[in-house]
Amino acid sequence: MSTEALYRIAIAVRTRYLAEQSQPAQQRFVFSYTISLHNAGALPARLLSRHWLITDADGKVEEVRGEGVVGEQPWLRPGERYEYTSGAVLATSVGTMAGSYQMLADDGTRFDAPIPSFVLSVPRTLH
Repeated sequence: MSTEALYRIAIAVRTRYLAEQSQPAQQRFVFSYTISLHNAGALPARLLSRHWLITDADGKVEEVRGEGVVGEQPWLRPGERYEYTSGAVLATSVGTMAGSYQMLADDGTRFDAPIPSFVLSVPRTLH
């Protein structure tokens, strides 16, 4: 069995602009994002930590590192899913996020699960 087949976390993202928490006149744009992780590998694995690069439309990059997600370090058996919602605040109406989760498989192997870049955007801002 290939290494990729053993250690594979599929990630899907949904985003939402939170108008009620935003203050565009003060350059405060609040977004939520919901991440769904699916253990598509052959071994159980625990999410240990996260690493994010959050970039606004002005090119300002914020780097975020931390343990787990929303206070948890979920353990996923093959085929299991875990979903959580968190948020980001930008100074512009459009930005992107990308990063990775650092995982630990039950056989002791550490591996990264890449989070594909996704867009945070106020509705009707992008065509």
